[in-house]
Amino acid sequence: MPLQDAALVWFRRDLRLTDHAALAAALRAARRVHCVFVFDTDILDRLPSRADRRVEFIWESVRLLKQDLQSLGADLTVLHGPARRLIPELAARLAVDTVYANRDYEPFATDRDAEVARALNAIGCHLSLHKDQVIFDTDELLTAAGRPYHVYTPYRRAWQARLTPADYAPHTVAEHLDRLAPAAPSIMPTLADIGFQRTNLAELKVQAGEAGARARLDDFLERIDHYHEWRDYPGRKGPSYLSVHLRFGTVSIRELVRLAAERASEGARVWLGELIWREFYQMLLWHDPETVDHAFQRKFDRIVWPNPPGHFAAWCEARTGYPIVDAAMRQLHMTGYMHNRLRMITASFLVKDLHVDWRLGERHFAETLIDYDQAANVGGWQWSAGVGTDAQPWFRIFNPVAQSQRFDPEGRFIRRYLPELAALPDKYLHAPWTLPESEQARLDFVPGRDYPLPIVDHARARQTTLALFKAVG
Repeated sequence: MPLQDAALVWFRRDLRLTDHAALAAALRAARRVHCVFVFDTDILDRLPSRADRRVEFIWESVRLLKQDLQSLGADLTVLHGPARRLIPELAARLAVDTVYANRDYEPFATDRDAEVARALNAIGCHLSLHKDQVIFDTDELLTAAGRPYHVYTPYRRAWQARLTPADYAPHTVAEHLDRLAPAAPSIMPTLADIGFQRTNLAELKVQAGEAGARARLDDFLERIDHYHEWRDYPGRKGPSYLSVHLRFGTVSIRELVRLAAERASEGARVWLGELIWREFYQMLLWHDPETVDHAFQRKFDRIVWPNPPGHFAAWCEARTGYPIVDAAMRQLHMTGYMHNRLRMITASFLVKDLHVDWRLGERHFAETLIDYDQAANVGGWQWSAGVGTDAQPWFRIFNPVAQSQRFDPEGRFIRRYLPELAALPDKYLHAPWTLPESEQARLDFVPGRDYPLPIVDHARARQTTLALFKAVG
């Protein structure tokens, strides 16, 4: 096939040069390949805070990507405005034949891409979308009846049965880098130029870009074989901490799947299962985008959540009186990250102990998580709320004290984020209201004065939750 004269690669949640599907396709197809990133105001203008860790992480990753392209004699055009308008305008100005991008599965993104495709077609250009952020997408993995899977375990089995080395083979770009369009270095907008300010990312030592992803991955590979043993304990260094890099594509999912699939250890096997969970939720959202606002099991939309006054605010502000919940919420607000086990515990507590609509919690996470991924967040919240696609019954209700005792037995995590409880003996740390008066006097610690009393009684709250679900069948 003859080469196109010029192409444009539109970087989005794929901020790397290594193993990049759209970039590889463009370099194979065109003589000159231009590159662009848009700080999309259709997204940015909806963010509630001008100090957003995600925006700073993206900005830093774009800056590093631009440097990498400049070192190759090319450049990354960085724009600020609505991508729906700016991409067709740039394509027309550069007279490109095709705009290449990697497929995104979120409802906003699919609508945006459809609009961009129509605008490009109107000027004789084409939008070419490629699979990059998952191994199997859209309709590639269906049941024998030709329907999307609704339960994770059968999906995982089918996913693993289908996987071959070809599915995670890298999209190499090195052989055609000479086709990157030569360009003089340009200035990119500052963080202030796009209306945002610095956060505490530097203090947290969150490193952006491909180099940051590589450092995280190298660190994780030293302990991946223990993943299955350590991953549920927030006081231990168990997770990969790659979620933000997966979210913004500073690392390739194909590389991670290859490392997990080809490593013969129980830790790698369990971690691969977590990567498959991510794909399961991406597939579900693509097939049923209405789950952003509606329960996957639609009958549960009929639940009238009490939303008791003050409960949601107490949860957000880490003053529920349940240490594992409050410590998790402090971690979220101090760092923009929350351990996965704690995401389940805090979500279950908000919905099934405080009786607050799961959508309020999902939106709070959407505003605060640095690794926020709509598919995973919606799927995870519906799983915890018992309204989503799940083989487990809705009456699974986490006991926050039992979860705390099991997964933070020595209180390492709680003491880190709730220093006001640091002196409490392990026996009482998970339920401070049970501290005997003699110990209160010895420690000069009074429940209700030095730390909130429980906002609800778990046993009674559980009964209310069961009644809410039973009322809708």
